[in-house]
Amino acid sequence: MEQAIISGIAFNRDESKISVMGVEDRPGIAYAILGPIAAANIDVDMIVQNIGASGHTDFSFTVNRGEYQKALDVLSREKDKGFAAREIIGDNRICKVSLVGIGMRSHVGIAAKMFKALAGEGINIQMISTSEIKTSVVIDEKYLELAVRVLHRTFELEQAPQPL
Repeated sequence: MEQAIISGIAFNRDESKISVMGVEDRPGIAYAILGPIAAANIDVDMIVQNIGASGHTDFSFTVNRGEYQKALDVLSREKDKGFAAREIIGDNRICKVSLVGIGMRSHVGIAAKMFKALAGEGINIQMISTSEIKTSVVIDEKYLELAVRVLHRTFELEQAPQPL
């Protein structure tokens, strides 16, 4: 197993989150929601579909803050045509913070260490995405600077490189 090497923290302030609440939990619901978004040429970043209960689920995704209102308008037009939903809500005051490195997925505890550090500062995580090279979280934008500072400290990224 390769050693996890955390190389830095990346962040994006230009994020917004849209949640389509109480949609039917059925095959094709992701396409019914995201197809019109794609047709409107809006890029989607993170996507989360919750576990369904009583035949319904909640579906959330992020888009660039500049596309937020356009995405809400597209979904409002599609609601009750391509899909039914209890409500469509959004938040354009979020940001994405990512821990970047190699061996992220194969090294136990990296994500947990990140989550513990954020929780220790009272920062609530709204969405999570992982890959082999990064772990990203969506948080309230007011915590961006604090999150970046605490993650730099936690993963010892502010220290000068040590000579070999």
